[in-house]
Amino acid sequence: MSQEFRELLKKIGSGTHTHQDLSRAEAASAARMLLRGEATPAQIGAFLIAHRIKRPTAEELAGMLDAYAEDGPLLPQRDLPHPLIIFGHPYDGRSRTAPLGVLVALLLAAAGSAVLLHGSGFCPTKYGLPLEAVWRSLGVDWRGLSLERVGQLLEQTGLGFLYLPTCFPQAQALMDYRDQIGKRPPLATLELVWTPYQGPFHLVAGYVHPPTEATMLELFALREIRQFTTVKGLEGSCDLPRERAAILNQGGKRLLLKARDCHLAGPEIPLSGEKELLQQMQQVLSGDPCELTPAVLWNGGSYLWLLGHAPSLPEGIQQAEDLLRSGRVMEKLKQLIQVVDLIHLR
Repeated sequence: MSQEFRELLKKIGSGTHTHQDLSRAEAASAARMLLRGEATPAQIGAFLIAHRIKRPTAEELAGMLDAYAEDGPLLPQRDLPHPLIIFGHPYDGRSRTAPLGVLVALLLAAAGSAVLLHGSGFCPTKYGLPLEAVWRSLGVDWRGLSLERVGQLLEQTGLGFLYLPTCFPQAQALMDYRDQIGKRPPLATLELVWTPYQGPFHLVAGYVHPPTEATMLELFALREIRQFTTVKGLEGSCDLPRERAAILNQGGKRLLLKARDCHLAGPEIPLSGEKELLQQMQQVLSGDPCELTPAVLWNGGSYLWLLGHAPSLPEGIQQAEDLLRSGRVMEKLKQLIQVVDLIHLR
């Protein structure tokens, strides 16, 4: 048993009226002990559920990210034409609506950006469809690729995916605790705002509950993250809704985007299954209109505008449509498949 961890656990787990928040240094120390397995299983489970009940502060999250930067993978700066775009989607995936993050990443890469995603396989608490599985259904298998290989792919193709079991097994080892406590612990928030890159980047982070946005903004100030976009997205992802106004905050500026203003409003596309989703994505990539197309144009066009590829939102949507119809997005996917397959053969 770690006596040091026991004292930190006592601070956050003492109840509504007597608990104390951890300092940034204490939170970093606690996270290091979690990642290094220095706490007992009982202590780890107690810490994760107590921290969820208490709710983590921005300072605590900043300290835990400090530990992630110290013990976790960190891509060296690569030769990229623009700041790297890092998307923070929930690791436990989607269960109700079709995920669009893979198609948005391909669109941005086809437009000249470099995009990094990160995640795991099917994981608690939702055990929804993760982005890694979506990539694999399209023919791109990120599993087993080292941090160095991911960096090479970013330079060669403009796309990268950091697969947690391969690149950060210490964090992956904590997944079982999430299943056993039955709730998303603060680690799930870290995954939305984790930036494992040493060069300039623009972070896009999804969330569900409005208080999370305020915590994120405070956290970004503490971590000196100035280029960011937060999104109250579908199921906590970075996917913009079409049925309601999309609520974003870019660099401290609040934005409300409405799909109906661009004639793209409609019901959210349900996730019927992996097979159906793959068929829809293949249609979109082939330039054939289907029910998923308006959602992809809305998301792809919005991010092309938000991230500097188009001077206005309507022009971003038009650019997204042109990229799909011209086959450039499909060409980007084929390039990625070819390069990843070659790496796996080595």
